[in-house]
Amino acid sequence: MKRVSLAILVVLSILAVSCGNKQGSAKSGQPTSRLLTDATGIDDKSFNAAAWRGILSFYGDTWEKPAQKGKLYDVVTAQTQDMYVPNLKQASDEKYDLIIVTGFTFQDALTEVAPQYPKQNYMIVDVEGIGQPNIMEATFSEHEGSYLVGVAAALKAKADNIQNPKFGFIGGVPSAVITKFEMGWVQGIRSVYPNASLVDYYANDWGKPELAKAQAKNWYDSGVYAIFSAAGGTGGGTINQAKEYRAQGKNVWAIGVDSDQYEDGIYAEGKSAVLTSMLKRVESATQYALQKVKDKSFKGETVVFDTKSDGVGFSDKNAELGQDIVKQVNDIKAKIVAGEIKVIPTYAAAKEAGLAPDNLQALDD
Repeated sequence: MKRVSLAILVVLSILAVSCGNKQGSAKSGQPTSRLLTDATGIDDKSFNAAAWRGILSFYGDTWEKPAQKGKLYDVVTAQTQDMYVPNLKQASDEKYDLIIVTGFTFQDALTEVAPQYPKQNYMIVDVEGIGQPNIMEATFSEHEGSYLVGVAAALKAKADNIQNPKFGFIGGVPSAVITKFEMGWVQGIRSVYPNASLVDYYANDWGKPELAKAQAKNWYDSGVYAIFSAAGGTGGGTINQAKEYRAQGKNVWAIGVDSDQYEDGIYAEGKSAVLTSMLKRVESATQYALQKVKDKSFKGETVVFDTKSDGVGFSDKNAELGQDIVKQVNDIKAKIVAGEIKVIPTYAAAKEAGLAPDNLQALDD
């Protein structure tokens, strides 16, 4: 399959409504689509929410007014992984113009189902290498965006005169994708504090915020300054604990992921416990795939959304980050775009380069 890098096209519960034969809509001129998610659904305020925003934007709808939902597009949430294959088959039988699945946990199910429906278009986020002609694979340079928030958190610690700051990372289910988040975070921090103390924890779940909250409390109590969570809905627990502690006057921070989670961190007027967020613009991927279907140019390929294409970045919404730090991080972003800074995506390579400690739980496979 061809691997391409591109400029992003346009910056931009849940039960399926069965609508019969979904292939094409002559009346609207728009393709039909169904989003299939894991148990965290589109209310995870993170990864799935971003995918859903892209779909809404493509059809000219909003979160508050999804006017075409059930007509041109819809969403189905699988409460357990054993529903992935049935949900894929049901959507395929209904002949949607595009079926979108989010996350590497769908890889096995999609690999099984897609060959059975060779004329059906599929798009999967965070997976490459399936190699089917009817599957578009959207990947992101998560390590680059995570480097930026690592730099931002470390510069904030320096501005706060924190001596020997500690930093934490909470992951969902271990994988090569989540490792890219962690490795970027680690390298960004260590570009400012070469000997920074780093800890990590994997919840092995995308939807258990109580696990992240308990771990965050333990770490904050032991002196950890900032925690970056790449854990879907689980990561909400980190934000909740940071909110509680900042409301009590403790100088700790949460770092958001995928979507800008500033609003989730608000604990007082104009105050958020989310210092910044690593923006992974999954909405760009869903919009891109839908536009390709509309243009009748959809094909199996791997599409890379990186810093250069504005596929990943960081949020500067929190005023407490400070304009000086925002400028420094933007300067570093420009160097990544120019190729002057290379961020290593794998744990093995980062260790070999002396950029990551040996005590982390990250996995490259």
